[in-house]
Amino acid sequence: MKFTKMHGIGNDYIYVNCLDQAIDNPSEVSKKLSDRHFGIGSDGLVLILPSQKADFTMRMFNSDGSESEMCGNAIRCVGKFVYDNKLTDKTTISIETLAGIKILHMQVTDNKVSLVKVDMGEPILSPEKIPVKISNDMVISQPVHIGSDTYNITCVSMGNPHAVTYVDDVANFPLETVGPKMETLDIFPKKVNAEFVQVIDRNTLKMRVWERGAGETLACGTGACAVLVASCLNGLCERKAVIQLLGGDLIIEWNEDDNHVYMTGPATKVFDGEVEI
Repeated sequence: MKFTKMHGIGNDYIYVNCLDQAIDNPSEVSKKLSDRHFGIGSDGLVLILPSQKADFTMRMFNSDGSESEMCGNAIRCVGKFVYDNKLTDKTTISIETLAGIKILHMQVTDNKVSLVKVDMGEPILSPEKIPVKISNDMVISQPVHIGSDTYNITCVSMGNPHAVTYVDDVANFPLETVGPKMETLDIFPKKVNAEFVQVIDRNTLKMRVWERGAGETLACGTGACAVLVASCLNGLCERKAVIQLLGGDLIIEWNEDDNHVYMTGPATKVFDGEVEI
């Protein structure tokens, strides 16, 4: 299997061109190759496939083999992959995902994509569509209990479910303990991506993320979008802000005119390779 290792601010995946090769069991392949000691090492596997509705299709599998609807960092790398490998000559392309069709606008430097702006669509705030089993119109600063501790969560879907919690010191927050418990709370029928956020100022938010099916990652694009939306809903930031993640920064904007969320950030190739599966 030929592959390319790429990352979006440290959120790293194995990318496979499935326009000219097939993978029979991507879930098992993702588990095997994502292992950082016995495999290639990654947060998961991304397949680039043909589409009847868009320019390309993206399917993504977490390191535990589960399939996710969408990943903002991964989709930027898909844009770079198809342009840099001359699978398209367009700098604006459409990508079909399980969370719908996303539009990418790519900035090219020296014939290579360096920066990608993604139209992530409208945030989903209805609890039954996120999904979260809470009978409110929206879930904003809703208290939940983990052991003897109480956390106020704001829930947003960007095609996949997120629960955003605000903390005073995100760097020293016990994410490895609280994250997996938040992910598997019984109010989340499809589990949840858990973001913990420190407000620096009204234009800067600092976050860490515990990703459903992957654990803590250096970055999460849909999570950064959910954080911006949640912070606006809680009156904590402007509609455009820099989101600081462990792997780097993303610029997120919740546009008032079309209600869409836009994410801008880099995409980086690490290396090409070939492996037996």
